Amino acid sequence: MKAVVLKRPYGGAEALELTELPTPKPKADEVLVRVHAASVNDWDWGLLRENPPLIDRMLNRLITPHVRILGCDIAGRVEIIGDNVTTLQPGDDVYGDLCEHGFGAFAEYVCVPATILARKPASMSFEQAAAIPQAGMLAVQGLLDVGQIRSGQKLLLNGAGGGVGTFALQLAKLHDVEVTAIDKPGKLDMLRTLGADHVIDYNKENFVKGARRYDLILDVKTNHSPFAYTRALASGGTYVTVGGSLPRLMQMAILGPVISRTYGKTERIVALKPNKDLPYLNELFEAGNLLPVIEGPYELGELREAFRLFARGDHKGKIVVTVV
Repeated sequence: MKAVVLKRPYGGAEALELTELPTPKPKADEVLVRVHAASVNDWDWGLLRENPPLIDRMLNRLITPHVRILGCDIAGRVEIIGDNVTTLQPGDDVYGDLCEHGFGAFAEYVCVPATILARKPASMSFEQAAAIPQAGMLAVQGLLDVGQIRSGQKLLLNGAGGGVGTFALQLAKLHDVEVTAIDKPGKLDMLRTLGADHVIDYNKENFVKGARRYDLILDVKTNHSPFAYTRALASGGTYVTVGGSLPRLMQMAILGPVISRTYGKTERIVALKPNKDLPYLNELFEAGNLLPVIEGPYELGELREAFRLFARGDHKGKIVVTVV
């Protein structure tokens, strides 16, 4: 099978090499999936980017040891089922996030535990399905599970133009909230089209120094101090982060509980639960209430360029790679 292999961690896009590998064989509780599409995530970039801080390297090795083929999000068709699999059959179209099962999406085939996969609706393309799993889960779990979004709130999305942000914006508008979306100027028109009530070019305005206060902040970037976010929250407000700078995340983990007790404002980090809410997002998609924003798609042989785009942060929504 064709696969893009990571020759060495932290080698940048040049460390990716398209090569031929043996097709894997599923274990008893696994299925072999013929991958039709995959997407790029920050977890992939964490293993690829050049010269990350030492603490990032240490954490990555703890979370994702010995990853040879990057890629968490897959969408494809079941080819072979393991002896103990009863929930899926060859020919089923499925999708899901492999982040807890060794990655491996940027290849023609991958073996996956049958229990983590969701069935792909017939009306959903493979490219759309590949865009959903990790970003969609972070958006749902950040806004609904942790943020407990409520009608009438003022919501701020920091880093709104990527995968998590574009899903979160669509989810937020279903809950009748006023949304302010922050990103680069090239993404602001897209965010208005998705329903943002206000947009901010982060090059021109620093929201933590502004006069507006927000009931809920969902942050993809985590590029300010916990106390700066506290100032931007309204009384009783909630700040939720789904990723970003590791030193800032560590600050949030340490200081968040202190801030909550001292100021009466909540600051929390989302602990991703992969694939938990895929059935819910299937329902929204089929009802016409959720549409993945896709950059590309790129072909498997163009994965280096896809990661270069991701590194620049100029992509809109999710960068999708077609494999078939």
